[in-house]
Amino acid sequence: MAALHPRLIERVDRMLAVGGRVLGIAGAPGAGKSTLAEAVLTHYGTRAQLLPMDGFHLADEELGRLGRRDRKGAPDTFDVDGYLSALQRVRERRHDVLVPRFHRDLEEPIAGAIRIAVDTQLVITEGNYLLLDDGRWREVAPLLDQSWMLRPDDEDRRARLVARHVAHGRSPDEAEAWVRTVDEPNAALILARSRAAGYEFDPDDPAIRSADEGDSRDPRG
Repeated sequence: MAALHPRLIERVDRMLAVGGRVLGIAGAPGAGKSTLAEAVLTHYGTRAQLLPMDGFHLADEELGRLGRRDRKGAPDTFDVDGYLSALQRVRERRHDVLVPRFHRDLEEPIAGAIRIAVDTQLVITEGNYLLLDDGRWREVAPLLDQSWMLRPDDEDRRARLVARHVAHGRSPDEAEAWVRTVDEPNAALILARSRAAGYEFDPDDPAIRSADEGDSRDPRG
């Protein structure tokens, strides 16, 4: 894993210095959110913990009951109320918070798999819909002390998605079909309906340059 870029370290350090705690990393499927979140976690070590949005996937049993299993990953296939509650409790810093983790081999969330200690300085949450300006998802952004939106090259992003699905058991044809019919509609929604982030950049750009180097939309970003 590549080391965390100094520009990103500077932004996180600035957030922590003014009492911020929650860093949100958003982007379309395959944008590199989990990889970057792990890089942030590695850099800050025991001072940091992950709070992945993916842990709040609805279980396949519930998706089957709702008739949504064939589009798992869409905004209405998550427990957004549970995610909002976890973020709020993390911000309150009153006690440790237990949150679920999504197990990719099982394709199911595992309850209480991650403990965020009350004295954890940095909480990194990542997921597709952190900045989505729709329904209850729009309540997430105000709970983030800093927000990043990843905008990689679309061809690279789609190639990573296909490879991920193949690695988790789908055939190449099945993987291509899932990306085309499920992941890409979600990606289009994210890019069209997300509010502006504090910092937007291509995570594959070695310089980590923003599209607007004078970016000042979010003073915490």
